[in-house]
Amino acid sequence: MSELYDLHSHSTASDGALSPTELVLRAQQQGVTALALTDHDTTAGLDEANQAAAQAGIRLIPGIELSASFESHCLHIVGLNIDPQHPGLLEGIAKQQLIRDQRAQKIAEKLAKKGIVDAYPTLRQIAGNGEITRLHFADFLVNQGFVETQQDAFDRYLSKGKPAYVPTVWASLADCVGWIRAAGGVAVLAHPLRYKLSGKWINKALIAFKAAGGQGIEVVTGRASIDDIRLSYLHASKHQLHASMGSDFHAPGNQWLELGRLAALPDGAAPVWQLF
Repeated sequence: MSELYDLHSHSTASDGALSPTELVLRAQQQGVTALALTDHDTTAGLDEANQAAAQAGIRLIPGIELSASFESHCLHIVGLNIDPQHPGLLEGIAKQQLIRDQRAQKIAEKLAKKGIVDAYPTLRQIAGNGEITRLHFADFLVNQGFVETQQDAFDRYLSKGKPAYVPTVWASLADCVGWIRAAGGVAVLAHPLRYKLSGKWINKALIAFKAAGGQGIEVVTGRASIDDIRLSYLHASKHQLHASMGSDFHAPGNQWLELGRLAALPDGAAPVWQLF
């Protein structure tokens, strides 16, 4: 039986809807044989996921997704096969979590000015010790009846230029890649086409990413069309990066972002798992 990798997923430790155990069981049901849990700026779900994966008979690849600032852009860097207890990575995570919590409080303050109150304490209670992301705010706005869908929440309140948008300066691209590499992991640029960068900018970012120690790029993602995969593979080939694949699964119910529902890597692509 061939291996089925899904190297980008989220649990309730960040903004996923399923607990780490539930996520692993769903991955097993979907035929995934190697799953990476890559929560935003936290490794808090990995112990539980690892125990569940051992019982389910699938391989759990410890991971994380870090938000990184590159000039005026925010890029997401997935770390795969990391040592979750590495002191340098833990120090970096603590810095990211502080930035993320401060952003959440500022978003809540902006929403309050629009008459939408109690967002932060409500989400802090929901998230517990987990990370609060903009997706949490989107769900809050839906649940409170201010918008109908998550996308409406971003379009009306949370996206750049909207009333509750908070510009955020994350750790640098070089720092994020450095923390991952120091922890023995492989740094992968997540969903490269989602940033809507021009060809010039994506090349500039990938040059900096590789110079910092980046080794991979997501070529196959949950929403990727054939043309998307072709373009991402061209970036991988040009910059001699290994190819990764991941659904970016957050919650059941979205047929386009289901665990394991991924196209095959293009012929000739060097799979990122060769580096594990």
